[in-house]
Amino acid sequence: MTTADWILMALQGLIVVFFIFLGVRSGGIGLGLWGGVGTLILVFAFGLEPGEPPFSAMLIIVAVISAAAAMQAAGGIDYMVKIASAALRARPKSLNFVAPYISYLLTILTGTGNTFFSIIPVINEIAYANKIRPERALAGSTAASTIGITSSPVAAATATLLPLVEPFGYDLIDVLLITIPASIVGIFAMSLVMSRHGKDLEDDEEYQRRLAAGEVKPPAPPAEIVLMPYAKRSVAIFLVGVLAICVFGLWEDLRPTVAAEGGGVEPMSITPLIQMFMLSAAALILLLGHVKAGDVAGAPIFKSGMVAMIALFGIAWMADTFIANNEDAIVELLGGLAENWPFMIAVAIFLVAGLTTSQSAATRTMIPLGLALGIGAGYMIAMWTAVAGVIFLPANGTQIAAAEADTTGTTTLGKRVVDHSFQLPLQVVWIVTVLVGLAIVWLFFGGQTPAPPVPTTPTTP
Repeated sequence: MTTADWILMALQGLIVVFFIFLGVRSGGIGLGLWGGVGTLILVFAFGLEPGEPPFSAMLIIVAVISAAAAMQAAGGIDYMVKIASAALRARPKSLNFVAPYISYLLTILTGTGNTFFSIIPVINEIAYANKIRPERALAGSTAASTIGITSSPVAAATATLLPLVEPFGYDLIDVLLITIPASIVGIFAMSLVMSRHGKDLEDDEEYQRRLAAGEVKPPAPPAEIVLMPYAKRSVAIFLVGVLAICVFGLWEDLRPTVAAEGGGVEPMSITPLIQMFMLSAAALILLLGHVKAGDVAGAPIFKSGMVAMIALFGIAWMADTFIANNEDAIVELLGGLAENWPFMIAVAIFLVAGLTTSQSAATRTMIPLGLALGIGAGYMIAMWTAVAGVIFLPANGTQIAAAEADTTGTTTLGKRVVDHSFQLPLQVVWIVTVLVGLAIVWLFFGGQTPAPPVPTTPTTP
């Protein structure tokens, strides 16, 4: 690329950052609207080809929020809050540790962080009912769900990694023996930090302002929650839906088969199954929980979910437009960084994941580069967990959904693009996970594995 090309790309990047800044300053639906304006400028002013809107993530939000809102209309959220409150009454801060590990496990079982959407409202309500700062559990759980991709045997990013490291003697079990223990330690360190992060809810100025203005209601004490007749039934239906997603995510043989691109058949992707199961759960709650369809649309969870969907639509579309048209240059730039300082490859993986918002793309482009530089495959697996950087910018669906669910205002998308609530837990969890993973490889895998020749230029799709 010429100097003029680099300057042009930098200008486009500044446009993206500027409109993300405007979006997070506007808040809520404004994030999506300003993202749409940014996309328009990139297309008309710079001649870029429009990127791909995140249709799958948007439809998952619609399906999951429909089921969660139906459960809320039936009183199921109140029931879950009451049960959890009783368990947390003695040690309420345990939510800050338990919620991230549950989110992490859901991602492992399904191979996607999209399942996390289903428990965002529950985590928020439990935190608020127990007067816990929701940001601590919500932001921590979002980061834990993201790092869970590297511990999942059914994740697309894992499938992308395996062919790259198998020639070096590392199979799926080896990968998981490195990533799972490292992630468990990383999540614990992150949860410990987050349990002490920020002011307690009762001392938070923004929450007190919203409370005084009547924008939020004080949490009802658990003993005062009056359960609706079909609350328990709605929770059971919802949890069966989540369990079904986990089962089908873990065992591909149970899924229906669809035509494969190269011919033959293959198991259906888990993404449409999530949508099917959640919509079905919502319908069953309407039928068996005696909920009116209009009550679902009027539930607070439904409103916050639709705002999150529109916000994701605009901002992710703008980001993909910029990245898809400049992916080769971005990889070249960060690849040069890794070539000069080999162990900076983890930082390069993190940044590529953040800029491309794709863990698979970061895996596909940066892992071959690290192997070509002579870095041992085991160490590369440890540093691969840096693909958690997909939430570096506040443009991920789970981030937006979590921020919209928290009506107290403690979980935010920031005011200066990178100062969002998810930044601290992200930095703690990926750095600790990488370091622990490197230690595991050094202690139990004999350090660096001799490498067969690999291409020096990473392949791109």
